[in-house]
Amino acid sequence: MATPAFEEIAETFDFLEDWEERYRHVIELGKAMPAMDPALQVPATKVDGCASQVWIMPLIEGGRFDFQGDSDALIVRGLVAILHALYSGVPLAEVGAVDAPAELGRLGLQEHLSAQRSNGLRAMVERIRLLAATA
Repeated sequence: MATPAFEEIAETFDFLEDWEERYRHVIELGKAMPAMDPALQVPATKVDGCASQVWIMPLIEGGRFDFQGDSDALIVRGLVAILHALYSGVPLAEVGAVDAPAELGRLGLQEHLSAQRSNGLRAMVERIRLLAATA
């Protein structure tokens, strides 16, 4: 079961008629996301396997997973925002059980992202799972 924030994104994607509108929406989600403190954009928070620079800093509170994230590319920043909606507030023990490919598949992203961006998205999901598993 996806979080309410992710469900809201999925509903918006259902409403948008073509990929260009969805692409713009992904960018808007990224622009609306709070900026990550540049002091946290260090090698330890950098996600390997992304063509763009991506940083994810875990925030664990009360047994629930959350993170700050950022990217130097607008579309990738939007993908980080989507992942934030998917994982924010999920109990730590359940992060690994989130079926990210299926949930993201509901948005139709895979058909429209380049191979590099798709690989980067998988790398971000794997990093989130690793961070939750080692928290």
